[in-house]
Amino acid sequence: MPADKTASMAEAIASIEPGSTIAAGLALEHAIPFAAGHELVRQGTDDLTLVGPISDVLFDQLVGAGLVSNVRAAWTGNVSAGSGYNFRRAVEGGELDVENHSNFSIALSLHAAELGVPYLPTRSLLGSDIAGEPQFRITEDPFEGQRVVQVPAIAPDWTFVHVQRAAPTGDAHLWGNTGVTYEAVRAADNVLVTAEEIVDPEVIKSDPSRTRITREQVTAVVEAPFGAHPSPVAGRYNRDNEFFLEYAEATRDEGGFDAWADEWIHGVESRAEYREKVTRDLSVREPTTAAEVTYGQ
Repeated sequence: MPADKTASMAEAIASIEPGSTIAAGLALEHAIPFAAGHELVRQGTDDLTLVGPISDVLFDQLVGAGLVSNVRAAWTGNVSAGSGYNFRRAVEGGELDVENHSNFSIALSLHAAELGVPYLPTRSLLGSDIAGEPQFRITEDPFEGQRVVQVPAIAPDWTFVHVQRAAPTGDAHLWGNTGVTYEAVRAADNVLVTAEEIVDPEVIKSDPSRTRITREQVTAVVEAPFGAHPSPVAGRYNRDNEFFLEYAEATRDEGGFDAWADEWIHGVESRAEYREKVTRDLSVREPTTAAEVTYGQ
């Protein structure tokens, strides 16, 4: 009988030790695991290294809470408003180490870790300032004699992913943009899956080709409806564009984040209570359904 990996959000996050490396925001603007990030803030899990491509404001929130010592990312900010003000203040104040990447080099770093190799080569960084960052090495390709950049592997302690549905065993379905989610899942020591709903395993078995996050990769599964707000989840709810703008205004000045977090993180007892505070209609009004797929026996 497969193990039941369901847990409460508090239980799952309590397993994460200070000093951990966490990969999140891996589907770019889609399905960002904000609910899991907010529980990190509540529990004060600090000295974190955050890994991701375009992380949007989740990383900014964790930085604002004083939990982050290092960011290894292609970009950190607010897609709707430009700067992530907490991140900017921390960098300018010398409180945060930043390892600059391109989106592709983050993908290569995670892919190298999932393959179990120390690095992967690329030519895409040549000619950019990023190639001169200390984590990279410029060397000569032994086969063709051309210059390449060696991109080192990144193996997170934890990868956070938010999905539409998961079974209690950890098998999960994610559709829509997935970015580098699957690379990060396979690269990590542990995977936390937060899901809009936990479903019967037969639902997951009904579409095996979509089950690219599987039980042996997953440490814990948490049911977290609305767990990616304000980012969108394909087929469930749309992006809350106004929320991103409101967050930017609220955190523009130093000290603003604490007041914002008191309302939206510490001031809610559950994700359901958080959901009640969001008054905008973000429902998907004209769902697009994929054509039926038939599996035979």
